[in-house]
Amino acid sequence: MAVALQSSTAVTLITSSFASKGLLTTVSGIAVVLGADIGTTLAAQILIFDLSWLVPVLLTAGYIISRLKAFDDRYKHVGHAMLGVGLVLLSLKLVIEASAPFQESDLLQRLIVPLGNEPALALILGALLTWAMHSSLASVLLFASFVGSGIIPLSLGVLLVLGANLGGTLIAYGDTLGENPIGRRIPVANMIIRGAGILMVLPFISYTIPYLSVLSDDAARTIVNFHTGFNLALAIVFLPFIGLIDKLATKLIPNRKQKSSKLSPKFLDYTALDHPTSALLSAERETLRISDLIGKMLEDTIEVFRTDNKRLARKVMKCDNDVDRIYSAVKKYLAKITLESLSEQESQKHMHILTFATNLEHIGDIIDKSLIELAEKKIRKQAHFSKEGFAEIQEAYTLLIENLKLAQHVFMSDDLQMARQLFQGKQVLKDMEIKSAERHMRRLSEGISATHRTSSIHLDLFRDMRRIQSYLSVVAYKTLEEADELHETRLKTADV
Repeated sequence: MAVALQSSTAVTLITSSFASKGLLTTVSGIAVVLGADIGTTLAAQILIFDLSWLVPVLLTAGYIISRLKAFDDRYKHVGHAMLGVGLVLLSLKLVIEASAPFQESDLLQRLIVPLGNEPALALILGALLTWAMHSSLASVLLFASFVGSGIIPLSLGVLLVLGANLGGTLIAYGDTLGENPIGRRIPVANMIIRGAGILMVLPFISYTIPYLSVLSDDAARTIVNFHTGFNLALAIVFLPFIGLIDKLATKLIPNRKQKSSKLSPKFLDYTALDHPTSALLSAERETLRISDLIGKMLEDTIEVFRTDNKRLARKVMKCDNDVDRIYSAVKKYLAKITLESLSEQESQKHMHILTFATNLEHIGDIIDKSLIELAEKKIRKQAHFSKEGFAEIQEAYTLLIENLKLAQHVFMSDDLQMARQLFQGKQVLKDMEIKSAERHMRRLSEGISATHRTSSIHLDLFRDMRRIQSYLSVVAYKTLEEADELHETRLKTADV
């Protein structure tokens, strides 16, 4: 990944994000980052060659591929990647050319000579330059070019490269400050490994330098070889101890004390906002999480009606607060996606996600503010449904929960058959309500006591279930409209 992205920092950020979401353990994440650090040295090994001839090829091909309408989005992304690599190569070439006048600078020489005798200062300078450039790869290649051009001696170049390795960890650490503690531990562990490695190597630098030129007579190549060797040595030495390093990182960054049991968004990836496809996928997954919460609320609500459990009723009400919180986050996340950058298909998906999330939030309000209130009213009155009446309610409720699951499948797959079934569920529930109302009135006329005490609750329950079904059915409209199976209006055309 690091070779492809030309950035170990990018790999570290991705790994930290995965760990924060529970998709990767911190121990595995530390191992991935060790591999990424080796990968970026391999990228340096490639880029140290004179690849200036590739710049016009990559820029021209990348521009053509990204602009031609004949190519689909996948190929356009390849074109953008080629443009990016071409610009990286061009910038490195320009940096090296711009540094050429420094060879004749007496002032620079007077500033550099003392650094050779001050290893700590050289390390700090290398780290700060790397942090400022936001790329350890670029800084290593820059230092290699300085050594190759004779601007700085090999010994100082080695110290600056060690500083660059430390500075690269500072970039990832700063960029993950907003992550939860689990995600932050990976860059901290990398910082520990690099810091320990530098302390281990530093006393032996003067003994190592005479042997560095054995593999290559090119001074710039020697610097890159040292960079690669240092990272390979770190991986070999510290890989068996990453479990202990994880424990140390955990002590340095402990888990936050959970002040409440409030749920927060889990799948919204703010680093993906510049990539509409990935961002929409994140919002889609978080919306499905809302639907899972709604399903749990529905199951718990029917249990409240069955058992008169007040504690469970309060749990359902708190769950609606979680639904509101996550829905608000999804809505704000979708608003951050630049609509102008979306294709027509992505714009439709954007609206589809927002509509389904909004309807789920409305369903949560119906459960909280209506169904639970009906359940509490039943508890206060110490009333009980008749056996037949509750069987009718339970049958309709089971259909409602099944339709919620069906709505999730339609939302994800746009399956036409499922969309038809979900839309027809509206009429099925309406028929159930009519038949239940007829039976309910018959029980009232027969003077059944339980029916009298729960009459309004029974009828209002069916009313709310139909409202919920209406919100669920909306998710099928997009699929049915695309298949041309939905009329614009059910009104008959008026004669003029």
